Amino acid sequence: MRVLLQRVTSAEVTVDDEIVGRIDPAAHSAPHGLVALVGVTHGDTEAIAKTLADKVWRLRILDGERSAADLDAPILVVSQFTLYADTAKGRRPSWNAAASGAVAEPIVDAFAQTLRDLGATVATGRFGAHMHIDLNNDGPVTVLLEG
Repeated sequence: MRVLLQRVTSAEVTVDDEIVGRIDPAAHSAPHGLVALVGVTHGDTEAIAKTLADKVWRLRILDGERSAADLDAPILVVSQFTLYADTAKGRRPSWNAAASGAVAEPIVDAFAQTLRDLGATVATGRFGAHMHIDLNNDGPVTVLLEG
């Protein structure tokens, strides 16, 4: 499982001109929020998702070396199978390392639910949809987590 984590000042995801998920850290009195782009590969489990969600919640990448847990920062979770692109050969990526939607969707859901269970305010994209994501990366801060 891979999570590409970005520190943001705001973010929203749109599907067919409808905003399906939005975070506004200022509305939570937090200077930042996080966008978690989540990729699932074969063999990933809900246990791995829970471990990575806990890491995201406690990772100290916000102002003053604080975590989302410290600041009650909101998190936008978006499935992202392209995190498992294999570009080693040729110019056309292979997606063979990405888990199928039937496998990946419940794992991404478990990741988001674990964050909620930890106390996070979580917004999500729409699994399998063509999404447009607007975000304001702050720093920029972008971290790749693997589990």
